[in-house]
Amino acid sequence: MLNVVDWGLVDYREALTRQEDLVDRVAREQAHETLIFCTHPPIVTLGRATKAGDVFGWSGDVVEVSRGGRATYHGPSQIVVYPILDLNSRGRDLHLHFRKMEEALLETVRHFGIEATGRSPQVEDGSAEAVEATGVWVGSRKLASMGVAVRKWISFHGLALNVEHDPQAFVGMKPCGFAPGTAISLEELLGAHGSPGPLRRDLVRERLEIELRRVFAPSPS
Repeated sequence: MLNVVDWGLVDYREALTRQEDLVDRVAREQAHETLIFCTHPPIVTLGRATKAGDVFGWSGDVVEVSRGGRATYHGPSQIVVYPILDLNSRGRDLHLHFRKMEEALLETVRHFGIEATGRSPQVEDGSAEAVEATGVWVGSRKLASMGVAVRKWISFHGLALNVEHDPQAFVGMKPCGFAPGTAISLEELLGAHGSPGPLRRDLVRERLEIELRRVFAPSPS
C-alpha cells in the first residue's frame, strides 16, 4: 500500500524529523510506504557533496543534510515530494529509484506542454567538460532537482519541482554546482511558450501525484 499525505508549508527541519520518524516506522513495518507532498520557507540545504564556494551570497537559513548531491534551494515556489519507500522490496536499486522520479517529473511537465530530459550531460560552473547530471532539464536550464538518502534501505529526501517564478530563489549560490541562473520554473517556461492564463499549482500537484503513484505502484504480490 502506498499512502499519500500533504504537509503543506512546513519548516524544513521539522519535515526532516518527521521523515526520519516515518523511515524508522516503515523499517519496523509499523507504517506503509508514503509519498509526502509539502513546501518549505526559503532555505538552502547542503548535501554530502557540497563544495566550498557553492554558497557565496545566500543570507537566509542553511542546513547540512545527509542526502547526496551538492547545495540547493527549497522554497514556497516549489512542490517538494519525499518518497518514503522500502527499497528492500524494490531491488535495492538507487539508480532505478532516481530514474522513476525523473520519469514522473518528465511526464508531469509534458502534460503541461513542456518537453524536458532527465539525466543528461551538463557543464558545472567553472568546468569545461560536461558531466552526467541528475534532475530534469530543458536544455541547460534545470527545472527540478533530486537528492536521496537511505536508512536500512528505506528512502527519504526526494525531489523539488520549480513551479512558480521567484526572483529571490537560488540567489547567492550555485544550485547543485551549476552556474547561478541555471534554475528555471515551469511558470517561466509556459510563459515563454505563450501559454494562456496563469499556471494552476493545484493541477501541477495533482498530475505529479498521478505520475508518482504510477511509477511507484507496488508490484502485484
